Amino acid sequence: MSLLALATESFPMNERDLDAVAALEASLQAFPWSRGNFADSLAGGHSVWVLRRGGELLGFSVVMQVIDEAHLLNIGVAARHQGCGHGARLLSQAMERAKLVGATKLFLEVRPSNERAVELYRHFGFRQIGRRKAYYPATDGREDALVFDKELA
Repeated sequence: MSLLALATESFPMNERDLDAVAALEASLQAFPWSRGNFADSLAGGHSVWVLRRGGELLGFSVVMQVIDEAHLLNIGVAARHQGCGHGARLLSQAMERAKLVGATKLFLEVRPSNERAVELYRHFGFRQIGRRKAYYPATDGREDALVFDKELA
């Protein structure tokens, strides 16, 4: 079967995914979430999903919901699969899932240096509502976070 014939599908993340998701995160970030962070998200009942084609992990998303608000905690796509619409698919599905369980707004933070992500969020109608000073660790100290939100209703 050719790679093109394989369907790309989303699945709820489970314990068996933790090592692969943590490895993917480590390949994407200078200061990645640990395996334990992902395990805690699973144990905490967050909406955690993986995107796969065949057995290959393409990406993941983690959303925490509190009453009628949701917070995109983490999202990532394997470097060699970026620019193919997988991030947009993960984000769109995260918004739909949050809406289905009663969220009316989705929040997120993003590094200003992550221009590709900022562009994706703006494309989806997110608006910048704030800035958190020195929020993220960085190789030269700390980096601010841009805070975005989007109405889901």
